[in-house]
Amino acid sequence: MWLPFIKELEPAVPITMELDPLSLLTDDTQIAKWQNEGLPSDRMSTENATILTNSERWPLMIDPQLQGIKWIKEKYGESLQLIRLGQKGFLDIVEKSITMGYTVLVENIGESIDPVLDPLLGRNLIKKGRAIKICDKEVEYNSNFRLILHTKLANPHYKPEMQAQTTLINFTVTRDGLEDQLLAEVVKAERPDLEDLKAELTKQQNDFKIMLKSLEDDLLSRLSSADGNLLGDTTLVENLETTKKTAAEIEEKVKEAKITSMQIDQAREYYRPASARASLLYFILNDLHMINPIYQFSLKAFSVVFQKAITRAEPASSVAERVNNLIDCITHSVFQYTTRGLFECDKLIFVSQMTFQILLMNEEISAPELDFLLRFPIKPHVTSPVDFLSNVSWGGICSLAGKDEFRNLDRDIENSSKRWKKLVESECPEKEKFPQEWKSKTAIQRLCMMRALRPDRMTYAMATFIEEKLGSKYVQNKTVEFEMSFEETSPSTPIFFILSPGVNPLKDVENLGEKLGFTADLHNFHNVSLGQGQEIVAESAMDTAAQQGHWVVLQNIHLVKKWLPTLEKKLEYYAEGSNEKYRVFMSAEPAATPTAHIIPQGILESSIKITNEPPTGMQANLHKAFSNFNQETLEQCGKEAEFKVILFSLCYFHAVVAERRKFGPQGWNKVYPFNVGDLNISVFVLYNYLEANSKVPWEDLRYLFGEIMYGGHITDDWDRRLCITYLEELLQPDLVDGELMLAPGFPAPPNTDYVGYHTYIDEMMPIESPYLYGLHPNAEIGFLTTTAENLFRTVFEMQPRDAGASGGSSITREDKVKQIVDEMMEKLPEDFNMAEIMGKVEERTPYVIVAFQECERMNYLTGEIKRSLKELDLGLKGELTITSDMEDLENALFLDQVPPVWCQRAYPSLLGLTAWFIDLLLRIRELETWSTDFVLPSSVWLGGFFNPQSLLTAIMQSTARRNELPLDKMCLQCDVTKKQKEDFTSAPRDGAYVHGLHMEGARWDIQSGIIMDSRLKELFPNMPVINIRAITQDKQDLRNMYECPVYKTRTRGPTYVWTFNLKTKDKSAKWTLAGVALLLQI
Repeated sequence: MWLPFIKELEPAVPITMELDPLSLLTDDTQIAKWQNEGLPSDRMSTENATILTNSERWPLMIDPQLQGIKWIKEKYGESLQLIRLGQKGFLDIVEKSITMGYTVLVENIGESIDPVLDPLLGRNLIKKGRAIKICDKEVEYNSNFRLILHTKLANPHYKPEMQAQTTLINFTVTRDGLEDQLLAEVVKAERPDLEDLKAELTKQQNDFKIMLKSLEDDLLSRLSSADGNLLGDTTLVENLETTKKTAAEIEEKVKEAKITSMQIDQAREYYRPASARASLLYFILNDLHMINPIYQFSLKAFSVVFQKAITRAEPASSVAERVNNLIDCITHSVFQYTTRGLFECDKLIFVSQMTFQILLMNEEISAPELDFLLRFPIKPHVTSPVDFLSNVSWGGICSLAGKDEFRNLDRDIENSSKRWKKLVESECPEKEKFPQEWKSKTAIQRLCMMRALRPDRMTYAMATFIEEKLGSKYVQNKTVEFEMSFEETSPSTPIFFILSPGVNPLKDVENLGEKLGFTADLHNFHNVSLGQGQEIVAESAMDTAAQQGHWVVLQNIHLVKKWLPTLEKKLEYYAEGSNEKYRVFMSAEPAATPTAHIIPQGILESSIKITNEPPTGMQANLHKAFSNFNQETLEQCGKEAEFKVILFSLCYFHAVVAERRKFGPQGWNKVYPFNVGDLNISVFVLYNYLEANSKVPWEDLRYLFGEIMYGGHITDDWDRRLCITYLEELLQPDLVDGELMLAPGFPAPPNTDYVGYHTYIDEMMPIESPYLYGLHPNAEIGFLTTTAENLFRTVFEMQPRDAGASGGSSITREDKVKQIVDEMMEKLPEDFNMAEIMGKVEERTPYVIVAFQECERMNYLTGEIKRSLKELDLGLKGELTITSDMEDLENALFLDQVPPVWCQRAYPSLLGLTAWFIDLLLRIRELETWSTDFVLPSSVWLGGFFNPQSLLTAIMQSTARRNELPLDKMCLQCDVTKKQKEDFTSAPRDGAYVHGLHMEGARWDIQSGIIMDSRLKELFPNMPVINIRAITQDKQDLRNMYECPVYKTRTRGPTYVWTFNLKTKDKSAKWTLAGVALLLQI
């Protein structure tokens, strides 16, 4: 930036070209010494070390990979005083060090520091710099005292005063830096001769430099002390000759060494692809915490995996082939190491990110292509001209057709609709060939087309893509045997089980312990289940185990939040110098939200993480539920036949409620921790009630199971209704007396024995489908589409944040955000002038009040949008300091997400930012129309309200006022018309017409005027206009009605609005089990 300016100055300013500031602050001898102490050899680490040793202020090291702290500990050795804030007596150590002039390293600080240390940070010296005040106590200050601060946080936000008092040094490893470090490791393993020669050369070069420097110093001192005739001083002249001669010899040797060094570098370069791949993989692992904060991996653990992979790689005759084998083995080893610690739902996200990044690095795909696939903008408000594609799918096709590679795709689908229909409606379209010339498109282009045509098949399409690019071993779901994982453990590498509901990994540890001679009976296997007061037990178990070589199991460590830092320290302490056989196993549940995550990074990073998940699918779940009992249980009851069949039905109920959660909100509004305990206690109750009663007390049993045993977990009324409905369908007299179908095609079993029931499940259970849960097959399409959307959104958020990732190098991230900011500011209309609007109205009817409230809420939202966008605009221009709020806003705009600060003031919505903003403008336009004359629109867009309940209440209020009826005796009647909103020109005499509702789980049949089964692939069919009017509760007719909940979005749960009674010919239980609801926005 400033160099060209200086060069143009008149008169010219002399400049030393190629000047390196490093050479002024340090020399090669010093750098070589640092590297011997364990400092990584890349340029950035050298710069960091130079700043650290030369800085006037106290250095604060940002060091998530712990490379910097490792070097510091080695550099200062025994004399270094190591402390952590909050540890016992840390202030005494600080005071003593200040007086004695020691160096203090404060490890693992957070984003704030104990205020006690403020005078030390600010160096507030008193008594002419001879003392400092700490805790109202004067401490003598030794000028040799040095303070070094260290944090593991990767992206900390420090207060400005903290940044002013310290020198922030970023030791975070870079991709290039890590590549160089790993290259040295590969070459050391593959060509130790080269690495030794390079080390020898470096040492020789350093020795030469030291020798030259001492000769020069000696010569200069003689010259300065010589007096009179210089040429008469023979020793000086001889010395000059020797220096000259030695310098010439050294120069020759340096030239030779340079050539040799170049040859060595050339030979090392052959191995660079392997280290580049490993470096890339590490940075992908490093980003996994964005999916779940429990996924933390350390560089140290990664290096172990990397080195083992080098030794395991297939040997080869040529270097090129060997490098390919290395790359393959490194990639697969890292894949195996990582996936065993990931939940099933996150494995595909990790492998997809890995595949995309590898292909980007190999230049097999381009950044703009990937960016398009992940963002996948959909053209809004288009109507599909073909019957086999929805409007949303057609929107995707239209935005694809706007790109050169897909020109005329839309026309081709219209013209050759038969071929395309065959592809779209096939069972596995991702394995079929595309019609005509489209089949020759690249793999990623085919993915783009598939995402538009069949979004529900994208998880399968991704797996096919990964298999094609990396090989089938990356999509096969093989679990690593526990014994194999155990082989990688050591006293410093514990095993960490990430728990899932209904799975106990302790059995694996106990079984292996028995094999290897570690059991509780032998007193060398300590099992501590943590909770209040168990911390002391755990600590003493660890002390004993570390000395005597025992195993320690610490269960549920997430329950002892305050003790976790102590545990981290203890694990670190016993990592070295303890008995070789000492092992630690820990288990914890992952936090529900990132903010609730409490397990320290140090524990997670140093351990081998393993996930254990319950079986999936109804068959596996039913087997698992029934396996809790045995033949003895079946025979214990006097009413054996009844007990057996009800027990089986209960197991089916347990399996259904546990597995139904995979369908998201259409399954359950909230996630509940139903567990085996609920089933066992229910069977115990069943036994007692059958023994105590002559007849089966069906109603009592249903109440006990549905309201207490399982219902005790349930906090949502609609979920409670679902639970009770399941029990009404599964527990009824027909179960014992007649033929009851537990699910379509699955009758209740005949009387048999324990083994017979398991055989019955294997032979009679229909294949896995939503029908087993009472849901429509569309529920699976919805669930698969949501999974695929989540996959692409997460991978998009994990993309590296450099300019190239934003769709080509021509436009930077900031430019893109700036463009979005300008566009939004331009489109946002003026705020509603509330004074003027209120002045127009003579009578404030309930409807007018609703309009006022909506306008006020809209002002509150748009005001915040304008304020935050203006602030960000100034920040991007450099006129304001970027704050963390502005950074969050910038990220959200770039990732096409609605910023959280806007969400707090807005209505619930699941749309991406582009679609959300278009929707916002439509809502504003609707409000503008209504607030010009306050005449109720001919048909009201119910989903366009912040608070739809207010309109529905206003309908009841106006009817109650007009007819002078009490408001608490009113209710709403919903008459579904046969028309669309365009067919109405004025509001009804009574109530209001509303439109914009969608049904999920079923459809409304306009001709018959009742709820019917959905059509396949039609997930959210539109409802015709509904006439909502108020009636008194005594006139309400609930016969042949389904009480249908209305929600604002697909998340259901907290977005509940009202209940609409809709006509049905089927039993309403059918629609309850199918999760039928009306949605205001999809």
